[in-house]
Amino acid sequence: MHAITGSGWIEVISGSMFSGKTEELLRRLRRAEIAGQDIAVFTPALDDRYGETTIGSHNGRSWEATVVDNEGEGPWELVDELNGEMVVAIDEANFFSGALVEVCQTLAEDDRRVIVSGTDQTYRGEPFDPLPDLMAVAEYVDKLQAICAECGEPATRNQRLIEGGARPRGRPDVPRRRRGELPGALPALSRRPSRLRTVDTGGTGKRRRAAARRSAIATVNVAPPQGRP
Repeated sequence: MHAITGSGWIEVISGSMFSGKTEELLRRLRRAEIAGQDIAVFTPALDDRYGETTIGSHNGRSWEATVVDNEGEGPWELVDELNGEMVVAIDEANFFSGALVEVCQTLAEDDRRVIVSGTDQTYRGEPFDPLPDLMAVAEYVDKLQAICAECGEPATRNQRLIEGGARPRGRPDVPRRRRGELPGALPALSRRPSRLRTVDTGGTGKRRRAAARRSAIATVNVAPPQGRP
């Protein structure tokens, strides 16, 4: 593959939970640092799992980051925070508003290298904005896979867990999937906590795990308990 050298570009690292997205982002940042390039890293105000001014991977590696507002026109704060850095990294891009797409385009057109990391699907298997739009305009896209906690196959989906079970994909959801939890979610297959690897996304109290396509379908096709729709 012929690498771009004469202009800026956008790289997107996507995939399910536990697929190594942030670890890959950190690997690229370490290489840029070795090359003597100035780096600016940003994280949304919503995601405070590893400290408000730090992005981190599940294996404990981290990098100092600047927290920016993720709602509305907030992503434009990235541009104001820059001080000549030519490598701009954005973690947990799925928590940002759609304004992030134009922000990344503007940075790339200013000859900067923009590296974006985030999950591109909701737990219902639907596109998780703004990742699909970012993937469409990016020059380089990598979609990583985890290992399914249910069947051991490569995992491409996310499952939301409530009380140890998988959140049913067919039930209605709130308009913005990151706000609030619907009460009375159906229980599905449960697993012992010691065997189930999950993560609290964005410090919201909602836990998710990686799942293969067939496991994601199998664990949500469960008859509802009596008295529940």
